[in-house]
Amino acid sequence: MPRVLITDPIAPKGIEILEREPGFEVVNDPDIPYDRLLEVVGDYDCIITRSRTPITKELLERASKLRVIGRAGVGVDNIDIEEATRRGILVVNTPGANTIGATELTMMHMLTILRNGHEAHRSMIDHRWDRKRFMGEELYGKTLGIIGLGNIGSQVAIRAKAFGMKVLAYDPYIPREKADKLGVRLVDDLHEMLKEIDVLTIHAPLTHETRNMISEREFEIMKEGVYIVNCARGGIINEEALIKYLEKGKVKGVALDVYSKEPPPPEFIDRLKKFENVSLSPHIGANTYESQENVAVIVAQQVIKALKGQTVEYVVNAPFPDLSVLTLIKPHLDLAERMGRFIVQWAEEGIREVHIEVRGDISDHFQPISAAVLKGILEEVVDFPVNIINATYVARDRGIKVEEISSEETPDFKHYIKVIAKGDGTERVVAGTVLENQLLRIVQIDRYRVDVDPEGILLVLENKDVPGVIGKIGSILGGANVNIAGFRLGREKKGGIALGILNLDDPVPDHVLEDLRRIPEILFVKQVTL
Repeated sequence: MPRVLITDPIAPKGIEILEREPGFEVVNDPDIPYDRLLEVVGDYDCIITRSRTPITKELLERASKLRVIGRAGVGVDNIDIEEATRRGILVVNTPGANTIGATELTMMHMLTILRNGHEAHRSMIDHRWDRKRFMGEELYGKTLGIIGLGNIGSQVAIRAKAFGMKVLAYDPYIPREKADKLGVRLVDDLHEMLKEIDVLTIHAPLTHETRNMISEREFEIMKEGVYIVNCARGGIINEEALIKYLEKGKVKGVALDVYSKEPPPPEFIDRLKKFENVSLSPHIGANTYESQENVAVIVAQQVIKALKGQTVEYVVNAPFPDLSVLTLIKPHLDLAERMGRFIVQWAEEGIREVHIEVRGDISDHFQPISAAVLKGILEEVVDFPVNIINATYVARDRGIKVEEISSEETPDFKHYIKVIAKGDGTERVVAGTVLENQLLRIVQIDRYRVDVDPEGILLVLENKDVPGVIGKIGSILGGANVNIAGFRLGREKKGGIALGILNLDDPVPDHVLEDLRRIPEILFVKQVTL
């Protein structure tokens, strides 16, 4: 008989589902102190938690029967995932449970800033009748731009179209067929979309690619009088640039539910509140009774499936059946994941297809290695945890076609991993190996043979193979106080095109990247973080 302990408050409907399951014993103790939990955890097969309860290594060491941890929500920062995985404890969560709550909050904010609803309310409770002051704009006929056409972005698109809006979307990782079904025009170039829109709303995760995605350059491109809504993640919009363009009047209205630092500093709020058409909320996208009930229901369903050995949709982790295999191929899994992170950042557009080759004496383990590649790719484009167990499922759900090849034959190396990523008419290649069972190396980038340590910050440049280029690069980076930790060069022939890869100690600021791009011999520059 599985015993389930609920250690944080969840909606009653989730508890009812668990209690109705034949053979399950459910103990609801949402205020249990940590010290008490340490004493009793050894009696349970499953814990259901939210963010209050820390699932630590100390706790897991005492959880002799624990098979499943259910996280009622998306974030798993309070759970020691590595220790749970090592002990064969499955961790499940509930992504997507707050989709409608976040969607409706977005629409609320959008309507508020176009119709000045918050200021109109304030004037009324101050006993003023300022009808002429509150001349707003209609959503009808406006062009909405959506960054991120996932679950929430899609629902926003449906509602915006019902308001009579024209909807454009930028999401390099969504198949065009999905946008077509929604009646949304999917654009390949973010900047082209920004030129057309009247309202911008964001529904993307915060990654290396999306951090400061909307900054001064992007605001310059937009129309005069644009409206901005962000109920996704703080940090995607550069907040200093946002205030600058509010002050200039180019941005007519702003609605924020998320901030780069939460809670935001009082001085940031003070700078915003001087603008009349600003609507703010304290990260409440999931704060609806329905969303909280959805979270409880989904976590209950996931836990029941996991305890009964059935397929679970939202797996945060899962153990290898044989931990000795995990130890044996860990360097190759690390390499595969870094190659995935590299290629998704190296690619200039969304990845539609991934071709993965695993060759040599690791070919028997091609499935976890392939999943590790996908994990590296997907972590850059989704906002929920991805691991080698659910990576293939998530890739399929995102419309990414995956082709896997394994063979004991290998060129040049004892073991060899190659990844080819394809977009709309483009193709990127990265290959790697593990030397002496521990040294990770990227040995090919596109058509160039290289020898690169896939660690930290990489600056990748294509340039004309002529004297003086390296000196110019070093001079610019040195002037910006960016230290070069290593330099590798690949080229097809003398005097042709070369590929330079620099390992750096610090990230390169955007303005320094622009300086590098202005070097006449430089054809392409990309910063990649591994």
